[in-house]
Amino acid sequence: MTQPDVVMDVRNLSTWFEQSGGLFSRGQHQSVKAVDGVTFDIRKGEIFGLVGESGSGKTTLGRTLLGLVPATAGQVLYKGQDLTTLSEKAYRPLRRHLAMIFQDPNASLNPAMTVVQGVGHPLRIHGLASSRAEVRASVAEMLERCGLAPATNYLDVYPEDLSGGQKQRLVIARALITRPEFVVADEPVAALDMSVRAKVLELMMDLKDDLGLTYLYITHDLSSGRFVCDRMAIMYLGQMVEWGDAALIYDDPHHPYTDALLDAVPLPDPSRRDRQKRLPSGEIPDALSPPRGCSFHPRCPVARPDCGWGGRDLIDALEHRWTRVDADTFERELDMVGDLAGASADAATLRLPGADAEQVRSLLTTIGSTLSPSLVDAVVAVEPDRGDTVVVFGFGPEPVGQDVAGRVVACHIHGVTRRPDGKHGGRVPTQG
Repeated sequence: MTQPDVVMDVRNLSTWFEQSGGLFSRGQHQSVKAVDGVTFDIRKGEIFGLVGESGSGKTTLGRTLLGLVPATAGQVLYKGQDLTTLSEKAYRPLRRHLAMIFQDPNASLNPAMTVVQGVGHPLRIHGLASSRAEVRASVAEMLERCGLAPATNYLDVYPEDLSGGQKQRLVIARALITRPEFVVADEPVAALDMSVRAKVLELMMDLKDDLGLTYLYITHDLSSGRFVCDRMAIMYLGQMVEWGDAALIYDDPHHPYTDALLDAVPLPDPSRRDRQKRLPSGEIPDALSPPRGCSFHPRCPVARPDCGWGGRDLIDALEHRWTRVDADTFERELDMVGDLAGASADAATLRLPGADAEQVRSLLTTIGSTLSPSLVDAVVAVEPDRGDTVVVFGFGPEPVGQDVAGRVVACHIHGVTRRPDGKHGGRVPTQG
C-alpha cells in the first residue's frame, strides 16, 4: 500500500528503447535500458533530487513519470493510481495536476505565440478558463508570482523579446498555470547564466511553499542539490546507485560513484583542501552494451573481483597500459597476447586468436598490479582452445539496493548482493 504522504510511488520502473542493429544486423535488435528497474517514492511537499552524469537516464525517468515516454515495465503510482496503465484519454484529466519545467526555454517556447497565448494555452486545453479576459487575468497573476512584473509589460510580447532568465521564468509560469501538485524540473537552471541561477532556484522554492508543490529536481550539479533537495538519488546507467536523505548523502556518501561526483565539486572549505580524491577513470559506458555485474566497475577506484569483470575490461586495461610503457615493452607484450583487433570479448570471456595460454597467464601474473583494481583477480582460468587462448572471468552479480546508514545503496562493498530478475530491490530507508 502507498503511504498517505507519498505523491509518487515508483516500483521497478523500466524504460527501454529498442535500437535496430544497422544495415548488416540481419534483423537483430538491441535495447537501450535508459531506466532499468528503479524503485523509490516522492513525498508530498518535498524536493526529490535526481543527480548523475549526462546519459544516466535522469530525463527519461522524469518524462516516464509524467507519461511523456511510455514505460516498458513497472508501476508509477500517483496517489495510488498506476499511471502506466492509463490510455491517453484517461490520462488527460490528470495532466493538469502533473507538470514539467524544461531545461531549454528557447526550445520549449513557441516563438509564434505571445506570452499570454503561450502561458494561457493550458488553461484552454483543460477548460480552466472560459474567456480571453479570464485567461489574461490568470496569466497576469502567475507572471507576477514568477517575478515578471508588472505583467502588463510582458503579456503581449513574444519570447524572443525576453532575456534568458525571463524566458525561464516564463516556462515556470506556464508549467504552474494549471496549479499542479507534482512538477518535474529538468535541469531548470542549466541554460542560465550563473548570475541568475540562484534567483530562479530561490523563486522555485518560494513557489513550492506558496502553491504546495512537490518537485522532482533533475540536475547534474550535486552541489546545488545539497542546498535545494530534501532527499536525492544518484543515477548511473539507468539505475539508482544511492538514494536517501540529501544531507546524509552529501556529508557521508556510501557509493564510490557518489564519492567521485562529490570529489569533482569545487570546495571553498580550506579544511578539505587536502582531501583524497578518487575520481573515476574514462567515460560512462555505452548503454547498448553496459558492463556485466556492477555497471560502474570499469571506472570504480575500489572495484573488487566480484564486481563483474569481463573480456572487454581486459582489452581496455591492456590498451591503456600500452599508452604508458616504452616501445620495447609494448612490442613484447603485444607478441604475447596477439593482435587485439582480432580478439572477441563477451561478459565472461576473452578469446585471443593464436595466443599461447602459458604466455598469457605469465603476462597477467607479471603485470596484474598495473592494471585496473582487482581485474586479474577476477580471472578464474586461462585455457588453450583450438589454437587460441580463452581468458575466463568469474561471475559478478549485479548489486541490489540495500539499507546502509539510513539510505539505499547498490554496491558490493557493503556486502555482495544479487539483483533478482533484473530489477532494483532494496526497501525504502527508514531514516530521513
